[in-house]
Amino acid sequence: MTMESFIITGKQRLEGTIRVSGAKNSSLPLMAATLLAEGTSVLWETPDLADILHMRQVLENLGCVIHLGQDRQMSIDAASLRDFEVDERLMRTMRASNLILGPLLARCGRVRIAMPGGCAIGSRPMDQHLKGLKELGVRIRETHGYIEAAAERLRGADIYLDVPSVGATENIMMAAVLAEGTTRIHNAAREPEIVDLQNFLNKMGAKVRGAGLDVVKIEGTKRLTPAEHTVIPDRIEAGTHLVAAVMTQGDIQLENVIPEHLEPVIAKLRQAGALIEVEDDRMRVRHEGPVQPVDIKTMPYPGFPTDMQPQFMAMLACAGGTSIITETIFENRFQHVDELRRMGANIRAEGRTAVIRGTDKLEGSFVETTDLRAGAALFLAALAAEDVTVLEKVTHIDRGYENLLEKYQALGAKVKRMTPHHP
Repeated sequence: MTMESFIITGKQRLEGTIRVSGAKNSSLPLMAATLLAEGTSVLWETPDLADILHMRQVLENLGCVIHLGQDRQMSIDAASLRDFEVDERLMRTMRASNLILGPLLARCGRVRIAMPGGCAIGSRPMDQHLKGLKELGVRIRETHGYIEAAAERLRGADIYLDVPSVGATENIMMAAVLAEGTTRIHNAAREPEIVDLQNFLNKMGAKVRGAGLDVVKIEGTKRLTPAEHTVIPDRIEAGTHLVAAVMTQGDIQLENVIPEHLEPVIAKLRQAGALIEVEDDRMRVRHEGPVQPVDIKTMPYPGFPTDMQPQFMAMLACAGGTSIITETIFENRFQHVDELRRMGANIRAEGRTAVIRGTDKLEGSFVETTDLRAGAALFLAALAAEDVTVLEKVTHIDRGYENLLEKYQALGAKVKRMTPHHP
């Protein structure tokens, strides 16, 4: 694997317009859901990202035929589905590959997958996925890092999730749409990506309602048909750009956003002193002067998103005062702290709490990306820092941000990618 880096010259004021890409965390379950119908479904606004490529490879490995068209159009023909087992190497590349469990069980009645991989930000066990599927009548064996699941037929059930897991909610929804009878998922995750999946499933002929609330009701149906759907905009990408405007004393306009999906982020940025104007699917954010300290506690949606916590930590490292961040979702999500400290940040982390004492200036340094959102945080810190920062292992960032460098270069950032040449 090549060790690609970003070379970032800080202290450039960012100004201009960014169009937000389709949501990665919506595209992945939507791609998996196309397995539920024979024929060709079309998804618009699927972002060009490493994780999307991996999911595409997973679907092709199962026998799907996929074509990419203009304007981020992806056509997925699942008529020739020929397998229920995915190549182990593909499964271990990406966490979200486990989203094929529900649709494959619904369509084929059996599936065999290796335990999935992904970012090392903490425990994301599959127990809630498996518990829900068992209640639908699935027999599950876990052996040597593999999951084998089978069911003659799926039967609707009342399922209570111990925690509102996004992936488990999605997997159970996709299995239950072709089950006999009615399924209710209690304590379901409420993220906008769940609503997007419901909308797509219903276009395919499913009967799902309640997404976005804590009980999702699914009435099983015998057959689904292919459909077309446009992926919602990526709220975490949008949130990252909002923070970038604040950290660079900039003026950025976002296009293709759903402001309602960003309410906790907008509220905290306004508390920090940002001027934010909201209009339909556009937003403008401006900032001048010192950042005000704010306290943050990550919570499941509609609370403050854990995926925005690292970016806010980078911003609060430059604030005029002390902020406290409490991370309640992932136990291992402070891996960016040591790297931010290399840049001069004054952060003390203990357990799931970090105390950030704002400093006058961050210094350019050599820093390393440990996971996707930590990489975004370091990228933002480098934009605000004095001198030059070399950000290494940026393939993590490529997993979640489409054309990041090009978008920021257009705003006036001095950033470039370096790929080492091996003899």
